[in-house]
This record gives sequence, structure tokens and C-alpha cells, in this order.
Amino acid sequence: MAYDFDLFVIGAGSGGVRAARFAAGFGAKVAVAESRYLGGTCVNVGCVPKKLLVYGAHVADELEQAAGFGWTLEEGHFDWGTLIANKNREIERLNGIYRNLLVNSGVTLLTGHARMTGAHEVEVEGQRYTAEHILIATGGWPQVPDIPGKELAITSNEAFYLKDLPRRVLVVGGGYIAVEFAGIFQGLGADTTLLYRGDLFLRGFDGSVRTHLKEELEKRGMDLQFNADIQRIDKLDDGSLKATLKDGRELVADCVFYATGRRPMLDNLGLENTGVELDERGFIRVDEQYRTTEPSVLAIGDVIGRVQLTPVALAEGMAVARRLFKPEQYRPVDYQNIPTAVFSQPPIGTVGLSEEQALQAGHKVQIFESRFRAMKLTLTDIQEKTLMKLVVDAETDKVLGCHMVGPDAGEIIQGLGIALKAGATKQQFDETIGVHPTAAEEFVTLRTATR
Repeated sequence: MAYDFDLFVIGAGSGGVRAARFAAGFGAKVAVAESRYLGGTCVNVGCVPKKLLVYGAHVADELEQAAGFGWTLEEGHFDWGTLIANKNREIERLNGIYRNLLVNSGVTLLTGHARMTGAHEVEVEGQRYTAEHILIATGGWPQVPDIPGKELAITSNEAFYLKDLPRRVLVVGGGYIAVEFAGIFQGLGADTTLLYRGDLFLRGFDGSVRTHLKEELEKRGMDLQFNADIQRIDKLDDGSLKATLKDGRELVADCVFYATGRRPMLDNLGLENTGVELDERGFIRVDEQYRTTEPSVLAIGDVIGRVQLTPVALAEGMAVARRLFKPEQYRPVDYQNIPTAVFSQPPIGTVGLSEEQALQAGHKVQIFESRFRAMKLTLTDIQEKTLMKLVVDAETDKVLGCHMVGPDAGEIIQGLGIALKAGATKQQFDETIGVHPTAAEEFVTLRTATR
């Protein structure tokens, strides 16, 4: 059968765009359908605008530290509207870049909601197209628990477009999005409370990292409330919001921000017209080559619920394009030792196994851990400390995990990700000459095991 397209991609986020561009570059006839914005969550309401807001919040730290270096500054004034307008302008620029990347690659770009009407057929704005392969790359969507007053809360989608910076913010959640936005709001001047239903946030991260960040956020004056959850939200006469907790306490804020998880974006996708199945968590079920239970339909990125990170979606998109249209270049995505960062304040950088994961996997481990006050802070009164930690297999000397909480953690951990991917040993770390004076050199000068 002759199809209109070799590959039809639903969703122009990071993974979808990467798959489409490279498939077209390999000679395939490709279409992409997008109903919202080019670049997906990451570019529009995710990592890119979030990082810009993190930069904005971090300016407050720089201003506080300036006096120690001889700078006398008048009292600064922050304008939320200026930051958001500048952010919007940059996102519009990136949208244009994504459009050019697709069009210049020879991809047919369709604007509108795509719905599958069969295993090889997609409908967009009343027009039907056939394709040999259909790739679902629709990403995720934030979800708010079904409680009374949920409509009064916002998520990350709305936070980037708030007209004004709220004076009092209640952030609900314990994942990286909650921690990052709590730092953004507080750094920009809002009275911020972070509320999480568990014992400690960032479940799955190394225990030392979690505890250290908690201590540093408390030093900054953030109100951390663990083992707490909201039962209902009500709007008061003055326009503020009252959150009633399950233990009966009441918290009043101007904004309640929920970051309690994301669901796969499957709305009106037409899965019922295909043999595509979902797993027990509600994500699209795929095999190791991203094939769904419908042979002609594939899926990648957040919608399959594996590692929900932009670079992972990019790698998956590349893998699909190569397997289908350039098989001699195909290689599977390696999900081991994926470096990641949490842009909290201070930020986290981590790669490899946590201490807890290493022990659970049966490794006999040595732990090398250091906490120190960064050189930049020695001329100031700021008492923030940096954490660096190595998890080492005591029998093979192989470095299993690297963890950091402190300035530039994300930048530093990238290089260590290469070292772990290459199978570096602690001896090789020790024999590497450090860059002095930097914080990063601490990773190659941790000589004595702390336990």
C-alpha cells in the first residue's frame, strides 16, 4: 500500500522533533502534527523558562554576596512583569527555531490536534493522512488531586504566565518541580511554604543529598512542612486562598501551586481505534524498540513513563529514526548512569547510583563525602555549604555514583557522567589532577572514606 507519509509524528516536543528531523534527513517522508506549541513542555512550560526564572531568582544571592567583594549597591527592585515579558520573548524565538528546524529538514508541519482513526491513519482538522509508521510523542500534563477547590490551584503550566508575583505561595509536592519552583518563588521575594505528604522530599535521590538540601533551604528561611497534605482549598473574601490540611491546620496564601505529578497526555488521541495498550500506571506500553502493541504505532518520551527527561526523549527519538530509516546506525538507548540536575537553590547534580540503591543492589560500598563552605562565600556572612559525595564499590573500586549539592552542580556533574559511563575507578579519580581553586576539584581529592 502507498502511504502519504513514511512517518507521522504526533507531538512537536523534544522527542518528536528529533525523530522527525532525523527521519527526514535519512530520506523518509515525514509529517508532524502539533496543536499547542513547538518545542513541547521543555521549551514552553518546562526546563527552559524554568531555568530562566532560576537565573532571575539567583540574582538575589549575587546581590547579597556583593558587599563582601567591596560593592556598595542601592536597594534593588525586582519587577516580575519584566522577567516574564523577557522570558516570553525568548520562548517565541525558540518556537521559531523549532519551526525552521522542521521545515528546513523537509518535514510537513501540520497545526492542529491529531487523532488516530486507525493503525495507519491520522486525522488533523478534518483531513485524514495515512502513514506506514505513527509515532506518539505527546508528552505529559500536570495533574492536581481531585479535592474541593482544586480549580483555585495552579500548576507549572500557569506559573510561567502569572500576571504578578504572589506575595505568599504554598507549593505542594516533593519532586524536582516542587523544589525548583519553591526556590524560584522564594528567591524572587515571595513568602514560600513547601508542603509534602511524605517524610522528606526528592524520593529516589541519595539520602545525603535530600537531607543536605533540606538543611540549606531551612537556612534560607523556607517553611518546609512534611507529612502534610491539603484536604480542601477555599477562596476568602479578600481574594486570598485558605488551604485546610488533613490534620485540621489552615494555611493562607495568595497562590497554591501544585507539583504532584504528571500524567501522559492521551486526551482524544484515538487509541481506541488501534491496538495500543496502556500499562498499569496509565502510560503507553512499549517494547525495547518503542513499539506499542499496535505494530505500526510507536511511542517515546514522557508518554511512555520511563525516564522523563528531555535528553532521554531526544535519545529515544534518535533511536526510532535510526532503527526505521538508517538501521546500520541504530543503537539502543542506555538508561544507565543518566546525569541529571535539580535547579533548586542550591542546585543538585547527580549521576549513577545513590548510596541506598548501591546497597540494595548488593554492592559493598565505600562512601566518600565532603561538606564545605565554598570559597566565594568566605568574604561574606553566608553559611551555605556544598555537599560532594562519591559512592564506590569497595571490591572493584568502580565509582558507582557521584552526587553534589552546591553552585554549578549541574555543570560539574556532566563531566562526571562521562567518567561513570566509561567505568572510571576511584583510583582514576584520585590520579586526576584537580583544577585549582575550584569546587569541582573536591571530587578528585576525596582521599579518605567517611564510612
